[in-house]
Amino acid sequence: MKRQTKDKHTKIANDIMYYIYRYIDTNINLDELSIDLQISKFHMHRVFKQEFGQNIYESIKSIRLQKASSLLLTNKNSTITEIAKMCGYGSQTAFTRVFKQKFAMTPKEWKRGGYKKFTTDIITKSKSATLANAKFSHLRPKIVKIPPYIAYYIRHKGYDKSICDTWQKLQTWLLCNDIQNYKQIGLHHDNPAITPLDECRYNACIIVDEKLRDANLPMFTIPKGVYARFDFNGKYGDILKFMNWVYFEWLINSGYETTTNPSFAIYEKNHFLEEDEKFIVSYHIPIRL
Repeated sequence: MKRQTKDKHTKIANDIMYYIYRYIDTNINLDELSIDLQISKFHMHRVFKQEFGQNIYESIKSIRLQKASSLLLTNKNSTITEIAKMCGYGSQTAFTRVFKQKFAMTPKEWKRGGYKKFTTDIITKSKSATLANAKFSHLRPKIVKIPPYIAYYIRHKGYDKSICDTWQKLQTWLLCNDIQNYKQIGLHHDNPAITPLDECRYNACIIVDEKLRDANLPMFTIPKGVYARFDFNGKYGDILKFMNWVYFEWLINSGYETTTNPSFAIYEKNHFLEEDEKFIVSYHIPIRL
């Protein structure tokens, strides 16, 4: 595929994904989206699956259910029907059916504590997270509003040590382009605390001060928003355990709810690139009241 065509396809796929994030609580109209993008629905579906490895409807369902799994725990005064509507489902029956397909339990069972077993089962799939003994209850976030970030990135499927290879490629790109002032960001399209680790979509991102010419890497915008920022350090395995804590302990008791914006980590020290596998991060989780 020619570079120009690949760049065009990447932009189309990113535009579709952020349209989904923006309108996830509505009945997403793909006919309108194809008109806005000035491409056929067939081409839109083909390009999206080529870029993200799953079709548009699968992504919509995944994002809705990730949002719902959090809202069921944080919105204690909302009924299951109300939460279903917040996530774009027309009825509680339809919502319950797809929720049970993904989580092997009903929304009511999830609320009553079923989420604890589900998330624990995912962590046990990661040997490093299982062995991690880091504690996070002492952490206090700073509530910050960030501007949109323009990011150059390489996508990666799976949340495991193979991410190291992706970061090394990005590091090679930095060295080849003699870029010295930048930020490293790991962005989670999926929440590894509730998504099987081999299915998680992760972006290794670089933020630079200005747009580059002939960057030879795709770019997208990390959306602006209000975030709870946690600053801490640790070693490989701790991040996954932290995400489980922040979503299923801190968030539940915080009085906030999360949004559909992706969470991300800004690395001061990147454990995927360090021989000692240690990190220093500012982890950002999107929130609202």
